[in-house]
Amino acid sequence: MSPETDDPLAGFDTTVHAPHRLRICALLEATGEAEFGLVQKKLALSASALSKHVTVLMDAGYVEQRKAVRDTRQRVWLRLTRQGRAAYQGHLAALRAITAPSDPAP
Repeated sequence: MSPETDDPLAGFDTTVHAPHRLRICALLEATGEAEFGLVQKKLALSASALSKHVTVLMDAGYVEQRKAVRDTRQRVWLRLTRQGRAAYQGHLAALRAITAPSDPAP
């Protein structure tokens, strides 16, 4: 086992860690894909705030969007990429490791 894997912070991802981005990743992990408007409603964010967070996640390669016409209007659908799913799951593992009770000293 390498020293990096012993470090509980190894999977900690500051891009994912921001509260709204963490919530976006959690929602997309659970749903697989969600319409922008649904994410906006579920997280109670303005469209501009959500757009800024999604842009950060897209720039990191964690989220991708798909545009499609639905009910004669163009809709944007979001989903985690494989890299985004790995980053999110790694971040959760790091948080669990950080918050886990430490072994008492012998």
